[in-house]
Amino acid sequence: MKIGGFELHDPVPECNESYAIATLRPWIDVNSIGSLVLKELKSRYDAVELGKLYKPGHFYDFTRYRPTIDLEEGIRDISIPNSTIHYARREQESDLLLLRLLEPHAHAEFYIASVLKLLKRFKVKKYILLGSMYDMVPHTRPLLVSGYGMGTGAVEELKRTAVLPITYRGPSTILNLIAKESAELGIDAIVFIVSLPQYVVIEEDFMGKVRLMELLNSLYNIPVDKKDFEKALEQRTSIAERVERTPEVKMVLPQLENVYDMRIRTMKTKEGPQLTPEIEEMLWKTMGKDIGKA
Repeated sequence: MKIGGFELHDPVPECNESYAIATLRPWIDVNSIGSLVLKELKSRYDAVELGKLYKPGHFYDFTRYRPTIDLEEGIRDISIPNSTIHYARREQESDLLLLRLLEPHAHAEFYIASVLKLLKRFKVKKYILLGSMYDMVPHTRPLLVSGYGMGTGAVEELKRTAVLPITYRGPSTILNLIAKESAELGIDAIVFIVSLPQYVVIEEDFMGKVRLMELLNSLYNIPVDKKDFEKALEQRTSIAERVERTPEVKMVLPQLENVYDMRIRTMKTKEGPQLTPEIEEMLWKTMGKDIGKA
């Protein structure tokens, strides 16, 4: 079965009031946090692949998203970058449609329309986009999550969390239209983006993963793996040790902590505290040090 640009495998399941949980690479998947969450959900609920784009080259430039190759006495396998859909059934809970979305380089309108057709076909009740971005926050405080909701149910859910409202005007991704047009179709749309310290680069960030899983647990009854807490604690300890050996970060850390604390106190105001230009420039210069890299 074809739905827009997607081709689905038979049999296609019937579901009602399902939740679509999406990640978007590479735009908001810093340290692979959204990917880690999606991987966890696939494993926990034995999700099956429903389908993918049947002509990914229609949307993607493969000199920017590189295929991967397995060579041993010739080509054994080539993996083509693609957007995939998985489906998971939960007992006595809403089913999950898991969307691993790659940002398109061309034909974005058709791509967006295809995703919206999927949401309608599977009678999705909520569209939930998970992501992560760098921010001027310290590693010594609980990770902040920012977000927004569109639709009555999404707005009410945000009120039950400690998520900071997003106020922003500027360049973005065209795929934000998925959230906007979902809400116009009567599907609640909600976005959660966890803020990460700019000076921490980790291939798989379990601190961020745990933070998003805690939200999914409180809102949608999705359990958090206790082993992830242990991995997150190990990473935080490792980062603290590396910061001790990085004078530039140690110098700006008190400033970041002060801004963080003030930000929490003024989270509902439009204008929050800012770093001085000198401190901000110094922080950007630490980005290349990768102090959190294992």
